Amino acid sequence: MEPELNPDADDLPLRANTNHILVRHYVLDLTVHFERKVISGSVVLFLEPRCGVKIETEGGAQPGDGANSLKIIGSQDEDSIEDGTIGLRKPMLSMKKSFGAGEGKGDEFQAVSELGSQPATEAKNILSSNLLESTTDNDFTLVLDCCDLDVSKVEEVDITSVSALPSVVRSEKSEVSSVNPQASFIQELLSLPSSQWKHKHQLFLLCSCAAGAKDGGSLHFCQDRWSLQVRKRGSASPQEFPRVIRIFYETRPTGGSVRWTKDQDDRVCIYTAGSPINNRALFPCQEPPVAMSTWQATVRAPSECVVLMSGEEQAAPTEDRDTRFSVWNYYVTMPMPASTFTLAVGHWSETRTPAQTPHSLTHPFVSCSHGDYPCRFTEQSAKSQRVIPHCVFGPVSLLRKAQMGILKLLPKCLAAAHTVLGVHPFPRLDVLIVPAGFSSLGMASPHIIFLSQSVFCAGSPDSDKSGLSLCGSRMCHEIAHSWFGLVIGARDWTEEWISEGFATYLEDVIWAQAQQLSLLEMAEQSDLKALLRWRRLSDELQNSEEELQILRPNMENTGQVSESGSSTVKHGLNPDKTFMQVHYLKGYFLLKFLASQVGEQQFIEFFRLFVKKYHGQLILSQVRLCYRQFLTSEQLVLLLELLLDEPELRAATLCALQRTYTLQNRDAEVRHRWCELVVKHGHTQAYGDVQHFLLHDQAMGVYLYGELMVHEDAEQQALARRCLSLVQEEMDQSTRRVVEEMVL
Repeated sequence: MEPELNPDADDLPLRANTNHILVRHYVLDLTVHFERKVISGSVVLFLEPRCGVKIETEGGAQPGDGANSLKIIGSQDEDSIEDGTIGLRKPMLSMKKSFGAGEGKGDEFQAVSELGSQPATEAKNILSSNLLESTTDNDFTLVLDCCDLDVSKVEEVDITSVSALPSVVRSEKSEVSSVNPQASFIQELLSLPSSQWKHKHQLFLLCSCAAGAKDGGSLHFCQDRWSLQVRKRGSASPQEFPRVIRIFYETRPTGGSVRWTKDQDDRVCIYTAGSPINNRALFPCQEPPVAMSTWQATVRAPSECVVLMSGEEQAAPTEDRDTRFSVWNYYVTMPMPASTFTLAVGHWSETRTPAQTPHSLTHPFVSCSHGDYPCRFTEQSAKSQRVIPHCVFGPVSLLRKAQMGILKLLPKCLAAAHTVLGVHPFPRLDVLIVPAGFSSLGMASPHIIFLSQSVFCAGSPDSDKSGLSLCGSRMCHEIAHSWFGLVIGARDWTEEWISEGFATYLEDVIWAQAQQLSLLEMAEQSDLKALLRWRRLSDELQNSEEELQILRPNMENTGQVSESGSSTVKHGLNPDKTFMQVHYLKGYFLLKFLASQVGEQQFIEFFRLFVKKYHGQLILSQVRLCYRQFLTSEQLVLLLELLLDEPELRAATLCALQRTYTLQNRDAEVRHRWCELVVKHGHTQAYGDVQHFLLHDQAMGVYLYGELMVHEDAEQQALARRCLSLVQEEMDQSTRRVVEEMVL
């Protein structure tokens, strides 16, 4: 097995082999046990092999030769090409180590096949002695991110009993159906259009309730610290691996994804912690952001409890007569990373604004650039919905403050966010006042915000509006994450600034709008906050490790993953990074600078265009959006002059600059600076622009000849002489004399 990582120093591993196979939908069935501080149940995974993937042994390699004996063949995935990922790569499967005879630290085999639900310690001894007889290194392995979970069984789900199977699978449509009707059925199910999302979820639920497959339905699996690895004997490729599997498991009381604690009324509660390891200690999943999926969940909890979760409709609980537990059901139709799944269970009371009517999902009337799902950005009714339905939950002792603070401000903040950014990405919002031990002021997830009690003023809840400033601004920050962080996510988790920097900048804009400040008041408030943040950033830069201050710690490798799709989050397990705000503040100041160059109103328009283009997608910081609609010539000149101060610019950057701003079509002032950049950095692809400028803008090109000669580059000097020879007869005599002194 791989060596244990040092949680005080190392990076967080993302082990899931997402380049081979993807989880497209999760169905969770969970029960909350407060007395034992565990959540037990199962998760059903609906899987889809990546397009064109096939695993073969290389050069006649024999089983047991290890990871280097495997390779991947096939075409790149279209989505990978479009968003710049590396497509299909050689898998990093160390099966000889992971599935060999159990010895050494970390070989934590659990249960398999006939072992059923035997105790893990007993199953470990049996499994480690017979597993190699059942599987070989030629068998494909599904790798899931998993930590602090006790998995008791993994089984293939037999969906042949689902009544809809014959009507959905059409043998004339696919050769696969006659060979593997279950695989064909799941592919048809995954391909159902968004207009049939209700029917699709019903089919997911029916499939998840089907029995385990007979005759070898139990699958072989093992766990190490960070992953769960699953095999089926004889399944040599992702295409041959089961399309639906069920995992039975329990969380652990000390697991890193779930916090068991008491609220401010001394009542027991739990919530997902939003920790660096995200949800892998809540359920086995694919943690890399690219593994976007939908989910539906059934959660059983004591009847006096409230269950809150990421979900598109407010759940109405029913009673389980056998256990006297309440049963809560939630679902989402927008594919999102598993890290955004959120759960909270406690003895909370609620307060809401009356007469709120949620908008129902309708079929989109226009298409977006993301995958097919019921998107609110295409709904006419959502465009006019300035305030989405919302509800505030918390302990009884804080309900008065919640009413006077959160509930009073929330409609204003939601309306302001709509004014600034447009359509709300999610149809409803719950706000939960979390227990005092919560580690930050707030955390945003789809449909739910966790808010710390620290946002309340220490005095009376009826105090003046100045006591609501922290509460309001923090809510605006978390609301902004609905757009930047959730509906538009970072494809590489090291680029936290993409969500946090944007949310910090927009926090001020939305909060000022919510307060209906005048332009002068808005400017004064913005300047004051900028000063406070600058002092905080300066202090942090002086008192933290330099490597933790970098917004893109992976540099040119940002967004790249291994051949299997696995990767690491740089500094993801470094506890110091958790308390740093560099990615908030540096990102904020970068955006504030850009706003100062183009004008704040035009910059807000940029945000709207950005959201319109990239919602429902994952991005890297290299993403480009055309600014030419609102950048003036003077602003472009300033931008290019600032870039001229840079000692080095890559050719790819210069190409992007030219393409984004169509610099060759701008006025002479802009084109002159562009030609200076081309000459300074020897950007040969744009030498034609330099020649055109020297031939057609003779009044401004004199000193450009000097730039071409001073670098002592043979190609540039030849360009200068060629241009001079073409225009010297028509040149003004004094100009010609100056240029000839430079060139000849």
